[in-house]
Amino acid sequence: MSKVSPRRLGDLITLKRGYDLPEKDRVPGPYPVISSAGISGVHHDYKVEGPGVVTGRYGTLGEMYFVDGKYWPHNTALYVQNFKGNDPKYIYYLLSCLGRIRTSDKSAVPGVNRNELHEMAIPAIDDKKLQIAIRKVLEAIDQKIELNNRINAELEAMAKTLYDYWFVQFDFPDTNGKPYKTSGGKMVYNPTLKREIPEGWIDCLLGDHVTFKRGISYKSGDIQNAGVPFINLNSFSLSGEFKLEGTKYYNGKFKPESKLNPGELVIAITDVTRNADIIGKSFVIPDIFDETPLMSCDVASVSSRKFCNAYLEQLFNSESYHKYIKYYASGTLVLHLDLNGVKWFKTYLPPQKLLEEYSQHCASLFKQRNIVLKENVYLESLRDWLLPMLMNGQVTVGAQN
Repeated sequence: MSKVSPRRLGDLITLKRGYDLPEKDRVPGPYPVISSAGISGVHHDYKVEGPGVVTGRYGTLGEMYFVDGKYWPHNTALYVQNFKGNDPKYIYYLLSCLGRIRTSDKSAVPGVNRNELHEMAIPAIDDKKLQIAIRKVLEAIDQKIELNNRINAELEAMAKTLYDYWFVQFDFPDTNGKPYKTSGGKMVYNPTLKREIPEGWIDCLLGDHVTFKRGISYKSGDIQNAGVPFINLNSFSLSGEFKLEGTKYYNGKFKPESKLNPGELVIAITDVTRNADIIGKSFVIPDIFDETPLMSCDVASVSSRKFCNAYLEQLFNSESYHKYIKYYASGTLVLHLDLNGVKWFKTYLPPQKLLEEYSQHCASLFKQRNIVLKENVYLESLRDWLLPMLMNGQVTVGAQN
């Protein structure tokens, strides 16, 4: 077993509060601003030169962010000012092992006190060579997960490119297999949409062809470390893609008809981001879960007999649609989407055959995506099992010279 000894966290590192930077004072630049919730923007100046580790001071707690470069730690966060000779990435994994921590701060908003954190007793390894060997094991898993994420990003980009080419630029294959609009396909001005669309296409209200099913309400006690997979607001990335690490697990009561099947389409109907980044965003449920998932009340499923789910996913995540739909979201701290806004959206209905052809193209992309996501499920499980074992010395690795 690796030699592990109890240490004060303050003997290993020094934590420091981040720096205030109101959004109105930010000037776009190359340096990330790291808040308690991760990267919250960029700025032309920086306060710290990495490698660095940042964690929440109040608000979102327990998440660790490793930064390899110059950055601005926000005042909602704490950052490691001094690693005291320890390997920075080892410290990142060590702090990640602590989980969601809260000290005796009595404020209404969850927070941590860095002085109390410094007094925490934790198991630690002093040998830096051994620290490096341990973090390299975990790093290799994270690098494979990141590679898989890039593969999925490419698959998503392929679906978007084809959507833009066929349904935005109208260069879908004509009867001769040539790009329709570029090859001189007839375009007709539509007075309802106030734009030209291909001849034969018709305008419609989206609400004429879609129906919704809302998710289930839940209490904090219903969410545990195991149970029925639960699609929730945190399952959405800012650009709309499915975010595996956002999956929660539900242990409350539910009706069988509340479950979702792989391939169904869901949209976010609440949002807590400042700029309504997630509201109305959408993804197709991946086929990666051992048990059919549920969805929370922050999410609604969408079904249509005319539009295929792959098409609607791209429409809902498009920039033009998001500019439209976010004005149907209201609320002070939490935004709630009026689904009438979705129903009232004016659009065009492409030919059914073209929609089916697009759906078939995307089906192969979704199949590849599911394979990669399933591998990530396994890798994340392996990493999360290894992390405490390595940090506690229950699993041994050889130090490198």
